[in-house]
Amino acid sequence: MIVLEPDDQTLHGYFSREYPPVLTVDPGDSVRVRTLDAFWSQGPYPGGEHADRPKVPQHRSGYGHALTGPIEVRGAEPGMVLEVRVDAVVPAMWGTTVSGGWPSPFNQRYGVADRTTVHAWELDPTAMVGRNQHGHSVALHPFLGVMGMPPAEPGEHSTIPPRAHGGNLDCKELVAGSTLYLPVPVPGGLFSVGDGHARQGDGEVGGTAIECPMERVDLTFGLREDLVLAGPVAHTPAGWLTMGLADDQTDATFMALESMFELLGRLYGMSRRDAIAMASVAVDLRITQIVNRVVGVHAVLPPGAIR
Repeated sequence: MIVLEPDDQTLHGYFSREYPPVLTVDPGDSVRVRTLDAFWSQGPYPGGEHADRPKVPQHRSGYGHALTGPIEVRGAEPGMVLEVRVDAVVPAMWGTTVSGGWPSPFNQRYGVADRTTVHAWELDPTAMVGRNQHGHSVALHPFLGVMGMPPAEPGEHSTIPPRAHGGNLDCKELVAGSTLYLPVPVPGGLFSVGDGHARQGDGEVGGTAIECPMERVDLTFGLREDLVLAGPVAHTPAGWLTMGLADDQTDATFMALESMFELLGRLYGMSRRDAIAMASVAVDLRITQIVNRVVGVHAVLPPGAIR
């Protein structure tokens, strides 16, 4: 299996179609990736302080997430769908949660814009348990917050807002055993990953999850020419997910639902009217995240909900 390490050749803090691929794979190939945490740190945060950042080539530096890639998938073209199967996600042994301390609308509403709170976590990837310095423990459900491809437009693009072709989706259901489907925006796809989360709640309400490096992420790539997607769709242990991304919750919700109606049509041969009725019976709506410049909503069809 090919292994990509986070180093001067693979690390970048933006999405850009102009970044040359560091690896080219064929559909069906698997890749093992290691990632830094979202803060580009090389170690734990003793006393809540950031560790030194690695040196990164200037054209790939920046204050976005530390991404590993890009990976070119041979034959990928706009109009196709990239299939990314998440075979394994193994976190490192430490992580960090930071809330407050910057003037975001949510921190101002919470009244914590002027003060930073840091939770330093010790992670046990064998027992899948995390424990912070206050003695609180949580079960780990690791996933990658960022999986995606660059926009078709030239230039460097922020990693913060998620887009139709992926990126900072922050969907906690994209754990090992999931398959993510994304519309391909550029030739080759140029897929990158990062922003490891050992655990996150829906919404990521404080702005960060348990941000951690990933020691091992195994991904298998495929191409689908039989699908036409307007946004991210995933098949996960929690069920089928369709995702909506927009400036407000209402628009994001309707985008997720329209995608779910189409999915129900493909899966069960339903008309749109029947899909709307069945979605009202069997589909759940969840807030994916609210802190990344756009709002994310995902619709969930649990396993066995429709027989």
